[in-house]
Amino acid sequence: MKILVCISHVPDTTSKINFTDDNSKFDTNGVQFVINPNDEFGLTRAMWFKEKQGATVTVVNVGEADTEPTLRKALAIGADEAIRVDAKPTDGMFVARQLARVAKEGSYDLIIAGRESIDYNGGMVPGMLATMIDANFVNTCISLEVEGDQATAVREIDGGKETLKASLPLVIGGQKGLVEESDLKIPNMRGIMMARKKQLTVMEPVEAEAATESKKFEKPAPKGEVTLVSPDNLDKLIDLLHNEAKVI
Repeated sequence: MKILVCISHVPDTTSKINFTDDNSKFDTNGVQFVINPNDEFGLTRAMWFKEKQGATVTVVNVGEADTEPTLRKALAIGADEAIRVDAKPTDGMFVARQLARVAKEGSYDLIIAGRESIDYNGGMVPGMLATMIDANFVNTCISLEVEGDQATAVREIDGGKETLKASLPLVIGGQKGLVEESDLKIPNMRGIMMARKKQLTVMEPVEAEAATESKKFEKPAPKGEVTLVSPDNLDKLIDLLHNEAKVI
């Protein structure tokens, strides 16, 4: 089985976020980047298929040269090879078109993407990718088993879970539950050294136009000041909850 894992290069959630050019561009200065968490769950599941079923695992990213350390980390975790489409990921449609070309040329059986990235939270790429390559698609996937050319997937739905069966090729939008955080693999020294010798192919992008454009970014409003109320003054507490917080 050939598996393609789509990797997004996203800011670490502990990084301080700022914007430039009148809040129209994201400021990358001083920001540490990591593998998108939803993608890392998918990569870890792909490694299970590699260890248990002999699958080959390729990771792919649409990004410029600064994303290569993220791909090298994926190789150190255990992926067999990496592909970088040399382009700035302008929006979900653009990224999906680049990934679709890679998927078609590689004839992959299973394509694992994260449900969404934690930077823009668009959640568009996996579904568009599946449509472009005419593959089955399961989103919000929290469990996946493959036997031969048949897959059994469990996905979250409102109020519960749904179990689906689908034939390969299959695209999934994975999330936590596909594996747990405790299952995530930390690269060891041997993996890091081997990653340096693994193939990282750089591809030119296909011509594609972005379908959306970010006009302006805005940070959430700062939290208001905390009002401390003595436990002996319940009347004031009730007054604040009723007239200021308006929760009662």
